[in-house]
Amino acid sequence: MHPPVLRVRELTKHFGNVTSVDGVSFDIFRGEVLGLLGANGAGKTTAINMVLGIVTPTGGRIEVFGKELMANRIEVLRQMNFCSTYTQLPGNLRIWQNLKVFGQIYRVPNLNSRIDEVLEMLEISHLKKRVSGELSAGEGTRLNLCKALLNRPRLLLLDEPTASLDPDIADKVRRVVKRIRDEEGTTILYTSHNMRDVEEVCDRVVFMHRGKVLFTGTSEETLHHFKEESLEDVFIRVARGGDIESKGEIEEASK
Repeated sequence: MHPPVLRVRELTKHFGNVTSVDGVSFDIFRGEVLGLLGANGAGKTTAINMVLGIVTPTGGRIEVFGKELMANRIEVLRQMNFCSTYTQLPGNLRIWQNLKVFGQIYRVPNLNSRIDEVLEMLEISHLKKRVSGELSAGEGTRLNLCKALLNRPRLLLLDEPTASLDPDIADKVRRVVKRIRDEEGTTILYTSHNMRDVEEVCDRVVFMHRGKVLFTGTSEETLHHFKEESLEDVFIRVARGGDIESKGEIEEASK
């Protein structure tokens, strides 16, 4: 088996007396979509920010492409990208200008052609000359996805990529995610509160609760472990605390 594209071991982050991430471990392999799940406050965003090198861990280790992240940050991040529904690109630039700027940052070859390609992929070619600040929430999300795909990232982090989309566009985004996984072997860390998204695109899931990993496995393994009928039922049970910890169900993700 090839080494993981992303390896996280005993990752911990303290903010003063608050522990946001507590000994989290998981791997993602080439061409895999891993769902990082949990209620608000579970530690998902902090974990993602540490993988992006934005937040410095209190403890633990992150390896990307077999290299320690912080020691090889620039080299590694050029081969990654990120998209979140909750971030916006500069609103005073036109769509093509925003993509041009980020494409130059990532040193994308044949940039103009690549811009046209990602715009077509996300079906917003007709908005190419539109000022970014005039876009609807759904159009802005698709622009963010275009930016995230520009450099053909080996590792892509998607934070709730369908949260502001109507069902039709959300379905198209899921198809794009599966397409780049299948055709380009892109490895994806995917967070979502939409369990339909997760069931359709994720190969495995990691459930987090209060900064810890509760369980890692396929959807089927997760349902069997928690003895629930759907991932939504598992999510609700985890979010509400339930009797998870009293049953000793916290597992080591590295197993």
